[in-house]
Amino acid sequence: MQLVINGQAREVPDGLTVAQLLEHLDLGHERVAVECNGEIVERERFPTHALQPGDALEIVRFVGGG
Repeated sequence: MQLVINGQAREVPDGLTVAQLLEHLDLGHERVAVECNGEIVERERFPTHALQPGDALEIVRFVGGG
C-alpha cells in the first residue's frame, strides 16, 4: 500500500500497524512521535493503530545530545 511519510510517497506492505511500520523503517518506538492524518497517535496505540492506503504520516525521531 502507499503511504505519505514526512511528505514522501512510500510503498509499504499492506495491513501494517504503526508499530509494524516503525519496525519496517528500522525506527525504534522509544523516542518517536507519530502523527497520522493530522492526529497524534499515542504510543500505547502503536501496536493497534492500523494504517490505511493513502494515510499521511509525520514521524519525528527525538535525538538526545548534550
